Amino acid sequence: MTNNNTTINELLTIRDWIRSAVSQFEASDIFYGHGTDNAYDEAVWLIMSALHLPMDTLENFLDARLTTTERTKLAGFIEQRITQHTPTAYLVKEAWLQGLKFYVDERVLIPRSFIAELLNNDLSPWIEFPEMIESAADICTGSGCLGVLLASAFPNAAIDVIDISQDAIDVANINIANYGLEAQVTAIKSDMFSALHDKENGCKKYDVIISNPPYVDAPSMAALPAEYQNEPQLALGSGVAGLDHTHTLLREAANYLNENGILIVEIGHNRDALEAAYPNMIFNWLEVSSGNEFVFLLTQSQLKTQLK
Repeated sequence: MTNNNTTINELLTIRDWIRSAVSQFEASDIFYGHGTDNAYDEAVWLIMSALHLPMDTLENFLDARLTTTERTKLAGFIEQRITQHTPTAYLVKEAWLQGLKFYVDERVLIPRSFIAELLNNDLSPWIEFPEMIESAADICTGSGCLGVLLASAFPNAAIDVIDISQDAIDVANINIANYGLEAQVTAIKSDMFSALHDKENGCKKYDVIISNPPYVDAPSMAALPAEYQNEPQLALGSGVAGLDHTHTLLREAANYLNENGILIVEIGHNRDALEAAYPNMIFNWLEVSSGNEFVFLLTQSQLKTQLK
């Protein structure tokens, strides 16, 4: 490991540290998948972010010499990455989604969602006029990243981001504030829809509801790499078949959608199980970078008429 004084004193420049980190990562059993898929990209991300340097300035700083404090910090991060399998996102307190940077820590899942790709295109062609969307919600928001993307896609909409975890709500509020969206995006602590209705006003209504809920089934939970085990397990597992949260969304979402409203849900690799559980439901499967079996869309009308 690089945490002994001799090694720290031998690695002087960013170039030295990247080379050393790549070698150590290649010799380790760490798992990639939280933003990178190889040792080099992981090393560059960890080192540049830890030093608060923009990634696209790497060539300018390769031969910059580091202070003793900086070298000690990098050595500690590399050791944690290897020995504790701590994801780099948690070490440097940042993750990226659709080109936007979000604050993250161990309280929330590291952002990753195919829905982000769809929001980048304003949910076209399902939403013809984004400026006419007045309300939207993100159920199981975690870090609030999809809520921020919702606000960008639908600038005239009031956005609610919902999570059962107060820790997640606290992190979501950091990201809302970082993007100056306090007037547009509201974080609500709620077990799915439970806090979105009351006797006096009934159910809150939205034009768009999105959700990237927990969807890992029990066998897969048991086999997750250590990096994923270091994420909040509440945000990953969803019962034996991985569909408990999706069942709730399908059962209740119609009550919270305006007429002509839409529900978009990410379900991982559970398409076959979902279609078997709802043989009368005609799901609209949306095309994303990895195919058309991970995200479905249903209209309010479909939810009301086909859910039997």
